[in-house]
Amino acid sequence: MSQLVDDSNLTIASSGMSGSAPPGGARRERLRFTRFKFERTHTARCSAEVELEFQPGDAVVGRAEGIATPLGDVRLAAEATLRAIEQFAAGALRFELLGVKQMRAFDANVVIVSVVCVGGDHASRERRLLGCHLAGDDPLRGAVIATLQATNRLLGNAIATR
Repeated sequence: MSQLVDDSNLTIASSGMSGSAPPGGARRERLRFTRFKFERTHTARCSAEVELEFQPGDAVVGRAEGIATPLGDVRLAAEATLRAIEQFAAGALRFELLGVKQMRAFDANVVIVSVVCVGGDHASRERRLLGCHLAGDDPLRGAVIATLQATNRLLGNAIATR
């Protein structure tokens, strides 16, 4: 089973570790979620791949692999997202996934992600981050977006202070 999602219109604030400006002279302040791929093998293994783009042609890809389980699949999607963000930050930020929770709230499917960040300007201080997204019928994509929501403010602050 393979799932491919194209989210070319979704943008999340980024750390702006790349200092170049996009065409037109304005500096881009968003990291775009451009692609999500999830594959499950017949041996109960799965892999998640998330692509984020800062400038056209300047994409980073995060990957995570593990054992296929309903909760494990959602966790791998979040892990792949964190690896893409870390690659974009070129080592300036490091993230650890604390947990992912799927639940029903207000008659909707919700994915909540808890992340800890070590690095950046306050390297000695761990920062706990929380993000959520109304997942609808796609909890894997919901986990990717919830992870981006969790890191949004931190990454936005990093680009604003550069």
